[in-house]
Amino acid sequence: MSETGTGTGAEALPQTEALPQAGALPQAEEALPPSEALALAHAEPAPPLLPAPGQPPGSGPGGRGTTAVDPAPDPADGGEAPGLGSFLARAAAATAVLTVLGAALGLVRDQAIARYFGASDASDAFLIAWTVPEMAATLLIEDGMALLLVPAFSLALTRRAADQATTEPGTGSAGATGESGDGKAEPTGEPGPDPVRELVAVTLPRLCLLLTAGAALLMVGAPWVVGVLAPGLADPGLAVDCTRLTAVTVLTFGITGYFSAALRAHRSFLPPAGVYVAYNIGIIGMTLALHAVWGVRAAAAGVAVGSLLMILTQLPTFLRLLPLARPRLRRPVRLGRRAVRTAPLLGMTVLAPIVVFVVSRQSQVLVERFLASTLPAGAISHLNYAQKVAQMPMVLSLMICTVTFPVVARAMADGQREKARRRVERDLALAGMVVLLGTAVVLGYAPQIIEVLFQRGAFDVSDTEATAQVMRVYAAGLLGHCLVGALSRPFFSSTRPTWFPAFAMGTGLLVTMGAGYALTYRFGVDGIATANALGISTTALLLLMGLGTRVVPIRARAVTVSLGRLTGAALVAGAAGWAAAPMVPDAVPSLAAGCVLVPAVFFLTGLALRSPEVVSLLALIRRRFTDGR
Repeated sequence: MSETGTGTGAEALPQTEALPQAGALPQAEEALPPSEALALAHAEPAPPLLPAPGQPPGSGPGGRGTTAVDPAPDPADGGEAPGLGSFLARAAAATAVLTVLGAALGLVRDQAIARYFGASDASDAFLIAWTVPEMAATLLIEDGMALLLVPAFSLALTRRAADQATTEPGTGSAGATGESGDGKAEPTGEPGPDPVRELVAVTLPRLCLLLTAGAALLMVGAPWVVGVLAPGLADPGLAVDCTRLTAVTVLTFGITGYFSAALRAHRSFLPPAGVYVAYNIGIIGMTLALHAVWGVRAAAAGVAVGSLLMILTQLPTFLRLLPLARPRLRRPVRLGRRAVRTAPLLGMTVLAPIVVFVVSRQSQVLVERFLASTLPAGAISHLNYAQKVAQMPMVLSLMICTVTFPVVARAMADGQREKARRRVERDLALAGMVVLLGTAVVLGYAPQIIEVLFQRGAFDVSDTEATAQVMRVYAAGLLGHCLVGALSRPFFSSTRPTWFPAFAMGTGLLVTMGAGYALTYRFGVDGIATANALGISTTALLLLMGLGTRVVPIRARAVTVSLGRLTGAALVAGAAGWAAAPMVPDAVPSLAAGCVLVPAVFFLTGLALRSPEVVSLLALIRRRFTDGR
């Protein structure tokens, strides 16, 4: 399953403005730099653009003093370059706005489907076909493509900055370099290729070809896919038709994810954050226009149309920052070899662990749909509506990690592990606070939320009760979902392949499957939701324990204690909301009161438990109001 900026034109965020940090991202339209540093980077890791904590400016591997660097960051600022924190805050706020808008349109989309098709065989058929874009979004947009390409583009940008450093007066030759027989760089006199453009030129065409073949294969094999996903469907024909319509997302989501990763690596967050706004507009428009003619197939066609709009949302910015024109070389045959070195993160040794991790994570949904297909009609729909609403706090919390992931990847590429550690610990704390506050609201006011959002048309009171019950069970696993999303990013931010996230996710999937088979027969959809919470929480615990010893040396015990205090505050606030919700009969005013009551109890309990995140947030708010800062 983004702070206002100071951008130019119609955009609200700066796209590639030079941040007050060494190695700030240069404009893609600049003249191509020489490639001497690219050859050196292949022989040894690229030198840090900033000194390690505690080192003087200009210190680096080999004692190089020619690289321009800023002074060591002030620890009070979290180890970030001056101005970077405010940029990330603005980016997170702008991303949040578009994320909320996209989520709101997603609810409108689900409301339209619930209104016209309810919880029926038709809605179940669409949701089986919906498995394709769900899997594609996770693999090609949210996790897989981002985990693979953001570090790759970050490394290419680091090498571009190193190339530019060699062209500065007194820092090196202005000519491009080749390689001698011993693998060392030699001047060639040729214009040097831009590592970022090389990466695009080599990877994007191959990706499009591969994804086109995958989409075509899925269309042909749609009957088999439906039979595997939902063998209990009485009439699979409608699900097959919908699956063939949604199969195009294998291609369109792949291109969308590629554009998103490239733009985020360039610290352009607004277009990637707006893709789901465009996506849901396409689905809503097609559903409203054609439901009377095509039935639920109109919603499936809307998935295809919306996915095309996702590409168009990012295409202008992508072409501006990463023009597709390839540099002219005297010996173009060398481009492929150089491009491979520019993108070492795209090798199969790194790609395989990411794919296994993402597929295992999304397979939890496949297990749910498989088990629910054996239950009465509407079970899949109840699970879907409950999951979509319950996971909204998780989506909002992960926008923090989405914005900061390029920063972590760039820090790892530059060898700044301490900076990466501080950033990851801060992200875990902030994301945990957001998701646990949302969890408290879901626990307290699940029936009111579902009634306000869905109870109309074919979606009746019994559907509201069943969905609300499932949603409360799902809420138990929201922190686990948030942590899996937040912790997986640092694992894949370095150049070294790691199988640990795939192992952790596979273990969690086994827990989900075992618990699902054990609980579904007795507890129905509630048992499926319980199994989901158990499995994802197991994965989160393994990732939290393993991150500090393998990639980023986070203080796992301190993070666990901090999250424990926030969990206690969420339980108290959720219980208060659960008790207070029935006191107001009408759903709308009851939910409105809960949006005040639950946060108030959450923050007061957090203060009582001395949660550092709550104390810091309230102190910041107080300072803003009292001092105007």
